[in-house]
Amino acid sequence: MKRIAIYGNNYQDGYLSQIGDLLTRLASADFEVFVYSKFADYLCSMGVAVAEKFAAVEEFPAGIEYVINIGGDGTFLRASEWVGKSGVPIAGINTGHLGFLASFNIDEIPELVSLLASDGGMREHRMVLKVECAAMPSDFWPYALNEVSVQKGETASMVTVNTEIDGEYLADYQADGLVVATPTGSTAYNLSVGGPIVQPTMDCVVLSPIAPHSLTMRPLVVAGGSEILLRAVSREPQVRVSLDGRSFLMDSGSNEVRIAKGDYDVVVLRRVDANYPRLLRTKLHWGV
Repeated sequence: MKRIAIYGNNYQDGYLSQIGDLLTRLASADFEVFVYSKFADYLCSMGVAVAEKFAAVEEFPAGIEYVINIGGDGTFLRASEWVGKSGVPIAGINTGHLGFLASFNIDEIPELVSLLASDGGMREHRMVLKVECAAMPSDFWPYALNEVSVQKGETASMVTVNTEIDGEYLADYQADGLVVATPTGSTAYNLSVGGPIVQPTMDCVVLSPIAPHSLTMRPLVVAGGSEILLRAVSREPQVRVSLDGRSFLMDSGSNEVRIAKGDYDVVVLRRVDANYPRLLRTKLHWGV
């Protein structure tokens, strides 16, 4: 009996019948299913029978073979944090907007269940970034699947980000901030600030300034094993450090942000035919 966990967000009002169908199909296929507790509470409140058949859990259970994520890219990022360093493959069902990390649409549930039952699909290993910073709260998850950014605080004042790579001085980025992105995150915040799109299985890191003050400050691609050290100075007393949208404040000029390749990968489960050119065409409408 395969053990499967389901993670999702609470914005599924238009997809409740399909989610109910997913649960029914998993039960019929004799899967042992665990549902993230907050998502289970939401489904029960909306009349989807979860408690009768499946266990609601808060912590990620041991022995899970697959995770099904229901939502958009933001939910996928939170699911990857929930899964942690377990290495369990995550299959995404997109009910959000772009859904770049999800390989399945909501109407492809039968195909997904069949794929899980047969241990099919393609597993992609995605690098993460690990952050070290004295200002980081003790309970803060220090890893990012998409990007790490250092940005100005609550005002319009520009920030200067002193940047070193492998102990060597690179530049002082005078901008609204600096994005340090993984290949997976190259199509997220990095893309919106003019950074390059990178094939997600590559071993590299992208540095892209946010609204730079100088035209000579362009996006830069460095090796995935690089250690990046950032020191941020602003007219304001604090600057913001963000990891996949989760953030904390640190004192301007007195803290360092050290970014390096994480000690594990996030495993994404994809359809066999979900190759990168097709992904660009269907998700980003490449060439249209």
